Amino acid sequence: MNQSIAAAQPMQKKEGTTTYRILFIIGLCHLLNDSIQAVIPAMFPVLEKSMGLTFTQLGFIAFSLNIVSSIMQPFIGYISDKKPMPYALPLGLTSTMFGVLGLAYAPSFAWIIISVLFIGLGSAIFHPEGSRVAYMAAGPRRGLAQSIYQVGGNSGQALAPIITALILVPFGQRGAAFFTIVAAIAVGLLVYIAIWYSRKLQFDRVQTKVKKVVKQTNNAITNSVKIALLLILFLIFARSWYMSGITNFYAFYAINHYGLSIREAQIFIFAFLAAGAIGTFFGGPLADRFGRKRIIFISIFGTAPLSSLLPFVPQVAAFIMLALCGFILMLSFSVTVVYAQELVPGKIGTMAGLTVGLAFGMGALGSVGLGYLADLIGLPMTIILTGFLPLLGVLTLFLPSDQKLISWQNN
Repeated sequence: MNQSIAAAQPMQKKEGTTTYRILFIIGLCHLLNDSIQAVIPAMFPVLEKSMGLTFTQLGFIAFSLNIVSSIMQPFIGYISDKKPMPYALPLGLTSTMFGVLGLAYAPSFAWIIISVLFIGLGSAIFHPEGSRVAYMAAGPRRGLAQSIYQVGGNSGQALAPIITALILVPFGQRGAAFFTIVAAIAVGLLVYIAIWYSRKLQFDRVQTKVKKVVKQTNNAITNSVKIALLLILFLIFARSWYMSGITNFYAFYAINHYGLSIREAQIFIFAFLAAGAIGTFFGGPLADRFGRKRIIFISIFGTAPLSSLLPFVPQVAAFIMLALCGFILMLSFSVTVVYAQELVPGKIGTMAGLTVGLAFGMGALGSVGLGYLADLIGLPMTIILTGFLPLLGVLTLFLPSDQKLISWQNN
């Protein structure tokens, strides 16, 4: 018994500190992974010209990527919660590397789909386990840790317009081969992460056994947790639908409404995504200081005044307001992940898969729904209605408070 206590003491000391080295490396790997994923939609104009693909085929490529990378994440998270898999991280990026190579040299539509499935599988494996690494390295600063991890991914997605302009336009489909180098770098970094991850699991074994003994909740709390989880997922879906509306359709609105070129309209989208990446970083530390529920409310509902006015303002004001919308809205991105993980303790991977993976999957469905709406009632009216989605953030008021979460964990 004394030996167990002695073994637990250095472990407890480790849990009290934040391992920034690991957080920055996993954040960088997240950036590399998501920048590779951003290659696929960025390649659509190139593939449409080089292979003569229809819009339906391009849509099926996007669907194939999202159905694997997003929908599978909760299932992989659930499996890894039962049995953590440190070396799944480099193996996942290896799958992505082969997928990118296949995408660069795919001779047919069928080969593109197969390549995209490999990329989606790698991403589905990476995200839940990457979030677990951020959680394990967080110490007491879970909001900050998740922000460092998530800002890497959002920055990678924001690179899509730059990737298109600098690599895919001059080099075409073969330009995707450059990203095998990116994937190889990520694999090397993730091997280092996996070694740390394995050692951390050994340190945590004593505490894990203690947690399994303590893990009992009454039915009232379980039902309350289910309701709260459904509510946080609904808020994430609303945020994802707004994001999809802006990233997929606002450029067309800006071209028609302000007379912008395609390149100028892409700058608007880049400003929205880049400001969102900055907001993602600041959201976690703010939540650590002021509370998770408060930041989620300010982030989603606080976007509504700007987003509802956005379609009616002049061009310069629209650019500024779009960037502010991205910043404010994405303050909640990492916070909702941490909130869900604290809502259901011990299900780190499953909650990461639900809040990030499934949310992106719903965002993809949202883009289909908003596209249909645009065909039905017109793009301007669709953009106007999309601006009211953040009003659903008022539902945050019905979430359990941070103090309530703590009391549930201690019961």
